[in-house]
Amino acid sequence: MPQIRLNGVTRYYRKDRRKIAAVKDLTLTIEQGDFLFVTGSSGAGKSTMLKLMCGRLYPSSGTVFLDRLNIPRIARWRPGVLRRYFGYVSQVSAFERKKTIGQNVLEATVPHLTGPPTKERVLQGLKTVGLADAMDRYPAQLSLADCRKAELVAAIINRPPVLILDELTADLDEDSIWDIMQLLNEINRLGSTIVMATHAKKFVNILRKRVITLVDGRIWGDVLQGRYGDIS
Repeated sequence: MPQIRLNGVTRYYRKDRRKIAAVKDLTLTIEQGDFLFVTGSSGAGKSTMLKLMCGRLYPSSGTVFLDRLNIPRIARWRPGVLRRYFGYVSQVSAFERKKTIGQNVLEATVPHLTGPPTKERVLQGLKTVGLADAMDRYPAQLSLADCRKAELVAAIINRPPVLILDELTADLDEDSIWDIMQLLNEINRLGSTIVMATHAKKFVNILRKRVITLVDGRIWGDVLQGRYGDIS
């Protein structure tokens, strides 16, 4: 574990009384320890695919499994259980502005998974990304890059085997993107599976990980050691 399997997954949404497929007939297997970039233009279905993987959206048809776990079924009846398996960072920050960075990360902990939440554990997590002094600061007091690093800490605080990252490096400068990519490389080296939607073409091409390319909700490319937008 984990092996993520999507089989024939389609997800519809409604627009002006029309039913439109955000993703269509996705069939994909992600092995334990994979580092996978999901690329494609805006509106290609990247965010939808990531949310389907970790139970934040239900498929209209098809199946999603993590090893033997039926993800949509668990998401419907016991959604809290999924935090054991998935760390998730969305395009839009989930941090509450009126709470400190430490409080935001602390609230992401699940006590029965990793023991009672402690400030020491949160501080140690922040130290690993170079934010030892951010514990008592508020999101507005940090740069965008540091906020994204803190959200990454919140995603890994429960030690989940899978990280799902939706545009984690969007709107960051190249130095900040590279810092985060190096952090992710180390997390992956320690055994975590990483699935990351990104437009960071330069860094996808440098790192040469597995690359999925979505076009109009369909998988057009799946290339090991790929480049941005590779079509197979």
